[in-house]
Amino acid sequence: MPCVFLSQTAIQLSPTKVLIIYTGGTIGMVEDASSGSLHPLDFSHLSTEVPELDKLSVDLEVTSISDPIDSSNVDPAVWLELVDLIEKNYHAFHGFVILHGSDTMAYTASALSFLLEYNQKPIIFTGSQLPIGKLRTDGKENLITAIEIAGDYQQGIPMVPEVAIYFEYALYRANRTLKISAEHFEAFQSPNYPLLAEAGVHIKYNRFAINKPEKDGVSLFCRKSVCCDVASIKFFPGMRREAFNAVASIPELKGLVIETFGSGNAPLVSWLKEEVEALIKQGVVILNITQCVSGKVEQQKYETGIHLEKMGIISGGDMTFEAAICKLMYLLACDELSSDELRSYLSQSIRGELS
Repeated sequence: MPCVFLSQTAIQLSPTKVLIIYTGGTIGMVEDASSGSLHPLDFSHLSTEVPELDKLSVDLEVTSISDPIDSSNVDPAVWLELVDLIEKNYHAFHGFVILHGSDTMAYTASALSFLLEYNQKPIIFTGSQLPIGKLRTDGKENLITAIEIAGDYQQGIPMVPEVAIYFEYALYRANRTLKISAEHFEAFQSPNYPLLAEAGVHIKYNRFAINKPEKDGVSLFCRKSVCCDVASIKFFPGMRREAFNAVASIPELKGLVIETFGSGNAPLVSWLKEEVEALIKQGVVILNITQCVSGKVEQQKYETGIHLEKMGIISGGDMTFEAAICKLMYLLACDELSSDELRSYLSQSIRGELS
């Protein structure tokens, strides 16, 4: 059964130990002095590029996935490799910093928030818009502060016992985050949930927004599979039935995320009802999220949303697309869930991804 929020047990590792996991991406690039070209940084020499790390009161170790790649090439196999790395090192470290390209960071971070059941330690994703070897890089500050947050414990308890994204002075809940800019250093937003922390002269934690512990005595449980038999459809005025059906007819389709207008509305056309009813009859789970950056799906509000509710489409509330697709992939792989349980978990918050 997917977990709800559970508490962290105080650990006695001393001094604070943080594992940096490199997956690839802009932050890991340095400039060749002679040619000016960019090449991957040898992370065994990380302190050469970021000498400030030696001033941190944290023991650091560095590892990487087997084949660091551009984040646009990240797939669920990379998610599962990260899960495996964290599982193997979980009891040896206070926290983890995952260096990841920003393009798909919100997907990977959201996926790990679901796959790492009963996680009770800081797992902080970060990256940069400029390579760490560039003079004006944002990578140094992002890396240093992410490490500080990952290793920040008070009385043996972590300040941020969840999966999060740190970027440009802000800490976001992983599954509430989306990338909004390919150019600005402030590349991410969390439009429907407050920041977990803000970094200025001091790191100011918004404790009300961070996971609240409930029980002790639970252990990390790692899911080792996801279901990739999913798809998405974004509605637009004038969409033809053939366009919808091209996606809906994918062989072995098990889950579909639809991105609708406003508060979860779609056109009142007969062909949509026929297509949706056929999918649901086949056992396909359909999850409705809004195309809007902020706000939520309310399928009972307008006639154009009520007809989706009556068809059996599940409201995704205020989930981001990244969280919605990753949650669907995660739950569909939980073979122990009945159809009713799966639908129930989709419509409720299990990792803080949904208001």
